[in-house]
Amino acid sequence: MAIFPIRVFGDPVLRQRAAEVEDIDSRVVRLSEEMIETMRDAPGVGLAAPQVGIERRIFVYDVGDGPKTVINPAVVESSGEWEYEEGCLSVPDLHWPIIRPKEVHLVGIDLQGNDISIEADELLARVFQHELDHLNGMLLLERLDKDQRKQAMGVLRARALPDTAFPEGLSRGAGAGSESSSGAIGSSLGA
Repeated sequence: MAIFPIRVFGDPVLRQRAAEVEDIDSRVVRLSEEMIETMRDAPGVGLAAPQVGIERRIFVYDVGDGPKTVINPAVVESSGEWEYEEGCLSVPDLHWPIIRPKEVHLVGIDLQGNDISIEADELLARVFQHELDHLNGMLLLERLDKDQRKQAMGVLRARALPDTAFPEGLSRGAGAGSESSSGAIGSSLGA
């Protein structure tokens, strides 16, 4: 099985709404398997198809009870509010406190073509919402407030510059949110 390269900030595929999956066939099953391997290798707990360059509405996740796949997902209800440190495999090594609904009701289809309906809260609800953002062409950066976004963009622009662009003795520096060794939500959710 292949491990996909994860698309990162600046890649246009991350900014486009993914198309519905029309048929669940062997190609979709294989895509799911390869996405799960990619997610584990990253490591992360969620991965949406656009993050590997596939513009289809499918994501995989594993919050500790085995990997699962959701096709053509939608959140039909949400409630509450929960703040949590969130990061993203497509915006590596940066994370911020993000407020999202605490509980969601997700519907979609599994790999066997069966309708699924999942009531989720806290971490699982956050994973679902984060992956849906990717399917809708939205990155975590759009969830930041104005000051956080400005700092984040400064870090991302500095990363894009070659090392020779910095005078001797100066480095790119951090600046936004906080950097860690993981592109993960709360060090455990990379999506």
